[in-house]
Amino acid sequence: MKVILKSDIKGVGKKDQVINASDGYARNFLFPKNLAVEANAENMSKLKAKQDSNAFKKSQKKEKAEELAERISKILLKIKVKSGANGKIFGGVSSKEIAENLETQYNIKVDKKKIDLKEAIKTLGTFNIDIKLYEGVIAKVKIDIISECY
Repeated sequence: MKVILKSDIKGVGKKDQVINASDGYARNFLFPKNLAVEANAENMSKLKAKQDSNAFKKSQKKEKAEELAERISKILLKIKVKSGANGKIFGGVSSKEIAENLETQYNIKVDKKKIDLKEAIKTLGTFNIDIKLYEGVIAKVKIDIISECY
């Protein structure tokens, strides 16, 4: 019997997947626990509509991410920090500071976890940093770390 799973079941399949299950397993376990529905024409058309809707939403999100990536790639983000005479920074510039500066200077909100920074920046200069905005969409931002006179 073909059934459409309503939730992930370990060893059986993922949500919204159409599987072949034995009649007894489907009638005695999956249907009573509301884990699956029969894969009839009505339920298959609902599943298809749901998948189409999800694909459309995903494409919209990717489009927005690509537009944001285009906008971010044109930015030269300037971050002022206190530094010593030899060009070393007191502390370091973290992904949190980069995200905050992007928001304050350019009104672009980016999650700090999406900024691909292996470790904090500890020297003055210009750096190219990747920001993972969406699956397959990576923006490159140019960051200029400059010394703040104190």
